[in-house]
Amino acid sequence: MSDTHQFVCPSCLSLNRVPVSRLGDRPICGKCKQALFPQQPVELTDSNFQRFVEKTDALLIVDFWAEWCGPCRMMAPQFAEAASQLEPPILLAKVNTEAARYTSDQFGIVSLPTLVALQGGEEFARQPGAMNTQQIIHWVRSIT
Repeated sequence: MSDTHQFVCPSCLSLNRVPVSRLGDRPICGKCKQALFPQQPVELTDSNFQRFVEKTDALLIVDFWAEWCGPCRMMAPQFAEAASQLEPPILLAKVNTEAARYTSDQFGIVSLPTLVALQGGEEFARQPGAMNTQQIIHWVRSIT
């Protein structure tokens, strides 16, 4: 196993290598100097999803949601709180299914909200339905 991991900057999409031993030191992007782990969900779109997912070594938990979805709006602050507790080494991201229809279709999203766990660009777990912060954290820890 490598002693460095690769991360895509959530702000400028530059590739960064971070020593595993330094993940807890709040690493920043070498190009734009923004946090690689922003302690809040990263907004992903059809245009940045593929690069972010395929080039980031971290476990990525993606919340597929929509603005019109009441349970999604109720879960949003819970998901943000989970991000502040799980990052690093886990990254949390959000995909608005109305704005990122291609990505949503690629994952066959049929119920909202749906959490999808990805590593190395591959899905390995899925959890539909709204959850509170502790349920999100428990689910993430149960799959890692």
